[in-house]
Parts: sequence; structure tokens; C-alpha cells
Amino acid sequence: MQFNEAINWRYAAKKMNGQPVPQAKIDAILEAIRLSASSAGLQPYEVIVISDPVLKAKVYEKSCPQPQIQEGSHLLVFASQLSVSEEDISTYMERIARTRNIPVDSLNGFSDSIKNGLLSMPPEIIKNWASRQAYIALGFGLVAAAMEEVDSCAMEGFNPAALDELLGLTEKNLGSVVLLALGYRDEEKDFLAGAAKVRKDRAELFTELVA
Repeated sequence: MQFNEAINWRYAAKKMNGQPVPQAKIDAILEAIRLSASSAGLQPYEVIVISDPVLKAKVYEKSCPQPQIQEGSHLLVFASQLSVSEEDISTYMERIARTRNIPVDSLNGFSDSIKNGLLSMPPEIIKNWASRQAYIALGFGLVAAAMEEVDSCAMEGFNPAALDELLGLTEKNLGSVVLLALGYRDEEKDFLAGAAKVRKDRAELFTELVA
């Protein structure tokens, strides 16, 4: 499937048929999320991948009573960091040095610029920034799922406090921000399965400023 075909085929599946998604397709989606854009490359979030039916049932009961939670094959929980520390930034510098085979000291300027900029912000601003980075990763996951012809549904309508408690996220300096159910659409039960995609047209959506 070509890119434009895939994103036209994609929609927020409301009912899924319970069919498992092959691991190779899940791996491709996760790799796209791993490689997604992130401010300064910090990736201040984690993604919890849930395929256990028992745990999905608990998520459904305690946090998000939407059918895709149990009918889908996998549930991804995007959880952003509640705070960012100097240690987080130092760990990132070490990762860069290791990956690119360069001295970590050569990154001191980059490290200081991040620390001076990001760590000078109020905690709530940092928390909001981190959650926006998770949403960028979500976007990559949505597109990757479409390319793999895997249905998806992003969900914000859940109880984050209950989910954080269930998954033990707060003690890991994480807070859930958005969910992504992955599976296959139930065309007989999902009233939107055959519906045309409704979007603004180009003139409504874009303001093009040209010379």
C-alpha cells in the first residue's frame, strides 16, 4: 500500500475483531515509534506494550471502558516523564557518544545548552513539553500501523490516575498521556468501517504564504 493510500485507509477503528496482529507488524510499528522525531532527541517518554488479555481487561475495568481495549490485539500506553533531570540529559549524552563513537566530552556544549534551556523552565512546562513529545511518537505509530495495514485507535478518554496506579507508572517518574489500540476492524459491527474520511479541504486547512 502506498503512503497516501494508507493514510486514507486509516481511521479510528471503533470495533475490532480480536484477531492478533503478527509480531513482525508490531515490531515494525514499534520501530517507527522508536525512530520518531523528538525535541533535542531526548525522547522523554516510554511506551508500555500490553498484549496480555488479563491486563487489558484490568485496563478496561479500571481506566478505559472502551471496546478496543479488549477487542484489539495490542494496547500501547504512551507515558511521558513527569520531570527531566541532569542525569537524564547525561545519560542521553552517553548514548550519543556510544552510538556515534565519539568522546562524551565533545558533547559538553550540546549538553549545557539543553540543561540551561530545558531545566530552567518551570516543572509544569517541562511536563507539558514531555507529553507533546509523546504525541509526536503517537503520530509515527498511527502512520506506521496504516502502512502495515493494521487498524488503530488513539484514545484520550481514559482515567490516567487509575491507569498510572495499575501500571505503577508514578514511581517510575511517568504519567500516561494517550493510548493506542492496535488490531483489525470489525467491518460488520463498526459503523465507520466503510465511511468516507471527512477532513477540511486544502484551502480551509492551509494558509500558504508565498513570495
